[in-house]
Amino acid sequence: MLIAQVSDIHASPENDHLFRFDQILNWLTHLQPDVLVLTGDLADGHWQEGYKQIADRLNQQNYPSLILPGNSDDRSLMRSVWGENRWVHNAQGEALHLIHNTSGLRLIGWDSTIDYKDYGSVTDHLEWLDNQLSDTGGPPSLLFMHHHVFASGIPTLDETMCRGLTEMEDLIRRAPARLLAISTGHVHRPIAGMFAGIPAYICGSVCPANPVWFGKVNVPPANDPPALMIHRYVSNSLTSHHVCV
Repeated sequence: MLIAQVSDIHASPENDHLFRFDQILNWLTHLQPDVLVLTGDLADGHWQEGYKQIADRLNQQNYPSLILPGNSDDRSLMRSVWGENRWVHNAQGEALHLIHNTSGLRLIGWDSTIDYKDYGSVTDHLEWLDNQLSDTGGPPSLLFMHHHVFASGIPTLDETMCRGLTEMEDLIRRAPARLLAISTGHVHRPIAGMFAGIPAYICGSVCPANPVWFGKVNVPPANDPPALMIHRYVSNSLTSHHVCV
């Protein structure tokens, strides 16, 4: 099974990021993934036309797409474009979580966004994830979020990483279901790490990348092309690829 992950398009009338997204989709025509997961920050500035153009592009593909919001997104506009039934709502009715079962693997999308904040938090949604990981006889899972869960080392981005991580780690470590990995976005850089004893990834961005900057005086240049991830699950084994196009 091939799961493509795309993150951080940040489409706007003032940029060419939809063209960069087209480059990603054109590359995916050669791969033909089983599903595409978009991990947030689709459009900037409450640009409804941007969501419509992204939806039009996704509707032309012959694989399903799963969509999570990011801190730059407008949930109400996302609902107006894609409808309510795409997501599994929490008790409060605001978060846009998702579940997708296919080929012996469960894909979980966990909405970590907080309205009007750049940082994320899962504090209010721990019970929801606990319920998804409570089935010992269920398939293994791959967890997708927008906000990263381990420090990237880029100071300004790590100020806005996900909150509630101690509770999240405790939940994952005691969960009876098998969680293969966590994959997020938000940082605009491809990065690998660990969280709660399992692999954790940050997907590179469709929009121009942030530099590999660790707070020093000098800032290295960043000229990365549009990026995505491909998660390959075969024979109960997961491998994850960072790809630039």
